[in-house]
Amino acid sequence: MKLTIYILLTGLIAIACNSTKPVSKVDTETAIINESENDTTEYELIIFDTRYDSFLVTQPPKDFYSNEYYRTWNIQYVTEWNIRHNNPMRYGDFFETQIDYSPHIDYGIDLNYQLYNYFLFIEKEYGIVLVRRGKTAR
Repeated sequence: MKLTIYILLTGLIAIACNSTKPVSKVDTETAIINESENDTTEYELIIFDTRYDSFLVTQPPKDFYSNEYYRTWNIQYVTEWNIRHNNPMRYGDFFETQIDYSPHIDYGIDLNYQLYNYFLFIEKEYGIVLVRRGKTAR
């Protein structure tokens, strides 16, 4: 046992003592420029319910409403979803996954459209109404 600990500590010390090449100012500037040129963030919505894809193709095209319309509804839906996620004793285990959706980030119309329709899918398929809508809602 002592031999194993000794070998492990020796290995960790050897790894910690590795020398590193000093980074010159030119290398740092190049890294920053390359990083900003490649700074593209993509978001993806992953839905495990196989019936969702069939539901989505029956919905109006994504440009039927504006990105702002989808975003506004998604903020309301996600807020209610996460409230239910944080209260499983009251709402059950349907809301297992918390949705990380920030109102300060522009996710783009594709993701907003898919997420919006996911909430409509939940209402239609499971009868779970997260946000009460007016009579003009589809």
